[in-house]
Amino acid sequence: MPRAKRGNKRTEKRKKVLKLAKGYRGTKSKLYRSAMESVDRALNFAYTGRKLKKRDFRSLWIVRIGAAARLQGLNYSQFMHGLKLAGIDLDRKVLADLAANQMDEFAELVTQVKGVLDGERANQQQAQAA
Repeated sequence: MPRAKRGNKRTEKRKKVLKLAKGYRGTKSKLYRSAMESVDRALNFAYTGRKLKKRDFRSLWIVRIGAAARLQGLNYSQFMHGLKLAGIDLDRKVLADLAANQMDEFAELVTQVKGVLDGERANQQQAQAA
């Protein structure tokens, strides 16, 4: 059986890693072993960063919605509860955009939510009285 020396596969693999390491300082962009370590580490950070980005944006949206809801006289949890009761299915990204850029539409949403919450409070008081 002939001996396999890997040939092109080896150089292709190394070129791929060195291309990813392009722009790194010193031997990290020139030598394969150092480049491999740096690229592995960088790809790890990139993977983690993609997850953190989602988390960070969600918390930003919550802060924006909460601030806009407080201006209208509700806190965040009351507002979200009211949306659920009203059957309004808007995600936090859209709500945050409304809160930041279109305050009039957001105020209309809040009035709908307040109406639903007032109706729920009235139902609870009737249930307690009975």
